[in-house]
This record gives sequence, structure tokens and C-alpha cells, in this order.
Amino acid sequence: MTRTENSAASANGDTRAARIERVLQAALAPESLEIRDESHKHVGHGGWREAGETHYEVVVVASAFTGRSRVERHRQVNALLAPEFSDGLHALALTALTPGEAAARQGA
Repeated sequence: MTRTENSAASANGDTRAARIERVLQAALAPESLEIRDESHKHVGHGGWREAGETHYEVVVVASAFTGRSRVERHRQVNALLAPEFSDGLHALALTALTPGEAAARQGA
């Protein structure tokens, strides 16, 4: 698992990236998980806040996605992260792959 973040800690000392990681690890048991805070790329855009933690890129590889369409995968992840969206997460660039799809991408 790889995690890169530029996030400031919340009042309880937890970053949004850490919370996203915990939720996705618990629900999906991913083989690979990358979380990047890209808020700095969206300064002045809708939803951006001075404190950051508003725009994220997530790449998750999990067997849990097997047999699910891309839309179903995105809906699943968005539902898991609903509390974050309610608390200021504005945008999520999501790549959700099965292990076989991830392997095929690496071999391409």
C-alpha cells in the first residue's frame, strides 16, 4: 500500500487521507491503495478550502470489485466515503480496479 498526503490534521489529529485509508481498508481489504491530496491543484476552484483536504485522487485495487461494473465500484466507494463528502470532501478522482485489471495495466 502506498499513501501520499499533503493534508493537515483535523481537530482529533487525524487527516482525511488517514480516515479514507481506514474506511477503504476495512471495507475492501485492498491489495493496493494510493491516496493523494490534490487540493493544492485546485486553489480558487469550487469546493477548495484554505486548509486543503478537499480534492483527492484514490487508486484502489481490490478483489471486492470482481464482477462489478465501473459504475458499481464508484458507487460503492462513494457510499463508503459519504461521511467525508458531508464533511468537506469536494472531489474524488477514483480508479477502482480488480487485481487482474491492475496487472494488465502494468503489463501494457
